[in-house]
Amino acid sequence: MWITSQRVFYAGLLGAATERSMGGHGVYLSPSGSALRIRIGGGAWQSGELMVVPPLVPHQIETEHRSILNLLIEPEFVDPAGLPDFLRQCGPVDAPAFAQRVRGLHAELAEASGRESFDRFDFDTLFFGRALPERPLDARVREVIERINADPAAPTSAEQCAASVGLSFSRFLHLFKQETGLTFRAFRAWKRARSLLRHVRQRATLTDIALDTGYPDSTHFSHSIRQVYGLRPSDILAGSRRLAVHQ
Repeated sequence: MWITSQRVFYAGLLGAATERSMGGHGVYLSPSGSALRIRIGGGAWQSGELMVVPPLVPHQIETEHRSILNLLIEPEFVDPAGLPDFLRQCGPVDAPAFAQRVRGLHAELAEASGRESFDRFDFDTLFFGRALPERPLDARVREVIERINADPAAPTSAEQCAASVGLSFSRFLHLFKQETGLTFRAFRAWKRARSLLRHVRQRATLTDIALDTGYPDSTHFSHSIRQVYGLRPSDILAGSRRLAVHQ
């Protein structure tokens, strides 16, 4: 798994995931080239080689094999109008050249994983052949986003964020949703859940990881993580025992 502040590439076990709702633009494909199945928001199952899911859209994904390739692109810093056409869709998409590129990169990164860091790689250039355009953001919203990204576990409230950038509570909530496409509450919940990815190889109890990632207790932690990933935290950690994490 390769994690940056704005992107994630995961190649590993899918597990028996139930419905999930991720906070980034999601891309799924099978390492072997076999078809996947996806169900969007409890609708009918659809099949295809490559699946795309916009941020916070509930979905369930299945594969005939145990493994999955998954890209996540954080929405707050990428201009949705500048995304490749297939990334602006939802469900199965037809982009065979991109699918082949991702599988080739998976092999390249897997080979590099055991002998070097990924610092020399540029994520967007590798996967998309160019830098994805940045979303223009109000400076006050950008300041709040950077603060949350720097410490997702911090108990930062919307009221505190609004006051820190000189906005009323209601104006801040409206502006945040307008600028990012996400509500403040959903954004903060996703960033907290996303931070679990940096802890999957830690030798710590679930309670310790819950507290480290900003959850008040293991019950809240388990419920929130299952809503986001469709898996229990214990299953995520068990499935990550042999995972190499680059960040």
